[in-house]
Amino acid sequence: MQMTNTQQREPIALTTEPERSTPRRAGITIAILAVSAFVMILNETVLSVALPPIMADFGIAAEQGQWLTTGFLLTMAVVIPTTGFLIQRCTTRALFIGALALFAAGSLLAALAPGFEALLLGRIVQAGGTAVILPLLMTTTLTTVPARHRGTMLGLTSVVISVAPAIGPTVSGIVVQTWSWHSLFWMMAVIAVLALILGAAAIRTGGETRAVPLDVWSVLLSLLAFGGIVFALATAGATLRGEWSGPIALGVGILALVVFATRQVRLQRRSDGALLDLRPFRKRDFSVSVVIVMVAMATMLGTVIVLPIHLQGAMGLSVLATGLVMLPGGLAQGLLAPFIGRISDTVGPRPLVMPGAVLLAGGQWWSSTLTATTEIGIVIAMNVVFCIGLALLMTPLMSAALGGLDPRFYGHGSAIMNTLQQLAGAAGTAVLVAAMGIGVAAAASSGLSAADAQSSGTQLAFTVGGALGVVAIVAAPFVRGVRRAAAVR
Repeated sequence: MQMTNTQQREPIALTTEPERSTPRRAGITIAILAVSAFVMILNETVLSVALPPIMADFGIAAEQGQWLTTGFLLTMAVVIPTTGFLIQRCTTRALFIGALALFAAGSLLAALAPGFEALLLGRIVQAGGTAVILPLLMTTTLTTVPARHRGTMLGLTSVVISVAPAIGPTVSGIVVQTWSWHSLFWMMAVIAVLALILGAAAIRTGGETRAVPLDVWSVLLSLLAFGGIVFALATAGATLRGEWSGPIALGVGILALVVFATRQVRLQRRSDGALLDLRPFRKRDFSVSVVIVMVAMATMLGTVIVLPIHLQGAMGLSVLATGLVMLPGGLAQGLLAPFIGRISDTVGPRPLVMPGAVLLAGGQWWSSTLTATTEIGIVIAMNVVFCIGLALLMTPLMSAALGGLDPRFYGHGSAIMNTLQQLAGAAGTAVLVAAMGIGVAAAASSGLSAADAQSSGTQLAFTVGGALGVVAIVAAPFVRGVRRAAAVR
């Protein structure tokens, strides 16, 4: 049955009620969500330096072990598109309890895993909870924080998105060096249970929901689309060796994505019941910001994988030393993000985004000069420059992308951004690691030592990262800033 125009434009009753929530209550809710999301997002990179001991314990090869990260990203990419629907149907409290329960169960399963398959299953369950909590955090922030303070709060949110993956190797290095990789999951399980208990008692946001239908075909298409693309990107190395599973998955994923997008446009026109409403793309700030955020996430996750490999493989650093070398960059992001949010509230995003894109690209190009004999202080400086660029980008871009949307699109907008971030992260990791492998193989065939061959591969990987950074520089001037009155209609 066709809906009237009036019915189509009826505002969605969000799961939060800013007019009834006190600022203190809203602040407590956002703080609990932020801490929970920080621990969850840490999972994206926490195994980057813990993978070798895991491989040794279970007797598996690197390609099999990498599925601990690939499976996490696959699950995130498949579940996140459904969060726009879930945020409309369920209260914030119900979603929080469900997400934390999943994450805690996955962490416990991983900590107790007797074999690789159980550990992989634990990671997949963890990712199911992670995929829900981050869009929930963004939507709650947007619906409870006044527009004049939104940049500051999104600055704190950007700490979760960008800093947690950046310090993952540091946390992992310290924990694994001191105890074992099992301790990583025990630590996360304990924190998740504590956050679950605290959140269940403290979160009392509004309970209004909207009984929107779930389009099962859209769910299946999103699984094929996002799952196929992430799988193809994650198996880029096998594709270079002549295997066909990656290209087949990519073809299926792209075809399913086209059908998925077409179906969403038809559903949002007919019944306003799309699983992932694509109307936020009508806003130029949203579209441009998403592109730059994808570049930032691709280079960040690629760097978090490639740099530790260089530090340990070419420079001979220990697991703990590798984590400590990467710590200053993560700290720089965490310390700067709230201040950048306040500045963004005052001057808008463009004055921050443009230098941020330059620093991000500059950090990647500078890193392309790494060798086996580069001084540790120079390596730290390279990473800090790159991380400052990330800090200057993430908060203003989230404010520009999401802050200008009509409130009924907050859930869908955050779901779109988070889905594409996972795709970009998988792409960045695959492309930079593949480039590094090509460089290492070419250098080794010419007779260079193992350390010099690794350096050659690292240089090629960061050259690719620098080229991606140029895309951000080109796109940055097109970010205009949020005009509060100009909402998506």
